[in-house]
Amino acid sequence: MASKKMLHACLRVENLEASQRFYEEGFGFKETRRKDYPDHQFTLVYLALEGDSFEIELTYNYGHGPYTVGDGFSHLALSSDDLEGDNQKHKDLGYPTTDIKGLPGSPGRYYFVTDPDGYRVEVIRAD
Repeated sequence: MASKKMLHACLRVENLEASQRFYEEGFGFKETRRKDYPDHQFTLVYLALEGDSFEIELTYNYGHGPYTVGDGFSHLALSSDDLEGDNQKHKDLGYPTTDIKGLPGSPGRYYFVTDPDGYRVEVIRAD
């Protein structure tokens, strides 16, 4: 079978600047490339973590307004080597953030933070 590799996840966003700021300030993502298509009224911004080739594609359709996040998609997940610090940072930045949780019978090892469009990001303690 041919080799496969995850490339990106696309998130449609209402406010490109607010969403990009969330991923850059909150997690350290950097813009890797941007493609503007003014004649077709959309912009694509790709973000990645340093040393990681997987990207988040923020798709901004001009003037669309808010999107409805469906109940089929749940979340993106990232690891953290400073779970408590990142949890506090996201709270300090004013993003909707849960307290640190654990699966039933297990110590806390993750929390969720919600981006400006309602997409949730699970932050998991790095092993």
